[in-house]
Amino acid sequence: MALVVRKVETKRERDALVNFPWTLYRGNPYWVPTLLSMKREHLDQQKNPSWHHMDGEYFVAWQGDRPVGTIAAFVNHRHNEYYSENIGFFGLFDTIDDQDVATALLETAAEHVRGRGCDAIRGPATFSTNDECALLIDGFDDPPRVLMPYNYPYYQRLIENAPGYDKVMDLYSYKFTLEGVNRAEKKFAKLLRVTELNNKRRGIVVKTLDLKNLKEEFWKLKQIYNKAWEKNWGFVPFSDEELDEMVAGLGRFFEPRLAFFAEVDGRPVAFLLGIPDMNQVLHRAYPRPGKPEIVSLLQVLWHWKVRPKLTRFRVMLMGVEEGYRNIGVESAMFVEVFKAAIAMGNWEYADGGWVLETNEPMIRLCDAFNGELYKRYRFYQRSLV
Repeated sequence: MALVVRKVETKRERDALVNFPWTLYRGNPYWVPTLLSMKREHLDQQKNPSWHHMDGEYFVAWQGDRPVGTIAAFVNHRHNEYYSENIGFFGLFDTIDDQDVATALLETAAEHVRGRGCDAIRGPATFSTNDECALLIDGFDDPPRVLMPYNYPYYQRLIENAPGYDKVMDLYSYKFTLEGVNRAEKKFAKLLRVTELNNKRRGIVVKTLDLKNLKEEFWKLKQIYNKAWEKNWGFVPFSDEELDEMVAGLGRFFEPRLAFFAEVDGRPVAFLLGIPDMNQVLHRAYPRPGKPEIVSLLQVLWHWKVRPKLTRFRVMLMGVEEGYRNIGVESAMFVEVFKAAIAMGNWEYADGGWVLETNEPMIRLCDAFNGELYKRYRFYQRSLV
C-alpha cells in the first residue's frame, strides 16, 4: 500500500499516535508501557509546560488504514536562546522495521523544522534532556529504568541509513550492585574511610531533604541543578513551570531516603536524587488501551505498596556547582546513597544514568564504585543547510 505521513489533526490520528507503541511492542518482554492518561498529558501541547517554549507538530505514517510509525518535530526556543543555536528536534520516533517508513518520518521532521528556519535537526528527544531522550543502542535485553527510553535494535540501522544523520553524542548508564561493592569490600572500606576523613577536612555534610518543606527543597534543587549543569552538553535550565511539573510527577513515587543535599561549610552546593524504578510495577500491571485505568492503578499500588516488587532504583539527577567539584562532594553523596540502600535492604541494584561520554570525572567516579557500563544511548544530528 502507498505510504503517507500525515500531521496529527483528528481524534483518530491522535489515538493512533498515542496507541501505536502497544501495537509495535506487542509481545516484547522488555518494553514497559506507561499509563495512557500520563502519556496523553505529556503529549498535550496545552498541558505540558515544555510546549510553552516550543512549537511543532506530531506526525503518523500510514500504509492504508494501518499506522506504521510516529514522530514529533519541534523547535525548542529555550534551547536555541541558551546556546545561540538554530536547530530543531525530532522525538516520539517509533517505526516498524522498514527503511522507507523511517526515512519518510525523518524527512518529514527535517522539512518541518527547516520550514521554521532551522539549520540542523537533532534527536531523538521527547522533549528535552530532562525527559526521555536519545536512542538505546546497547542493552536491549533488559527493561528500561523509569523515565529512560527503550527501542528495538533496528532503530539504529534505520536512522544511520537515513540521509545525513550522524552521531553527535553518546550517553552511558551504569549499574551499581551491593554485590559489586562486596566483591571490592576492601576497596570500598578504604573509600569510606577516605571519604569520611575528606568530609571532615573539607567541611562536607550530606543531608536528606526536609520533608516538611518539600516544595522549598525542590526549589533549592532547581537552583543547584541549573548552576551545576549550565555547561553540560544539551542542558537547558528548568523553567518554573517545568519544576512544578517535575515536583508533581516525582511526588507520586518520591523516596526521601534516596535524596540528598551536600553542603560545604554550611552552603548547599550539590544534590543527588534517587527514585524507585516504577517501571518494575508498570511492567507487571501492563496498562494498555482498552484496559480500565483504575484497574492498572490498583495493580500498580498492589505491586508497589501491598506486595512490593521494587528491587531497583535510579539515580536520576545529580549536580555539583562549579568550584566545588573534584573535592570529594560527589563521592560523599555516593557513599550516603549506598548506605541508605543497604539500610533499606530491598534493593538489588541502582542505575546511574545517564552520563555523558565526555564526562570523564563522573565516569571515573562510577568506576570507583564498581559501576558496570550496561546501557548506551545516542543522539543524532543532521545538517539542513
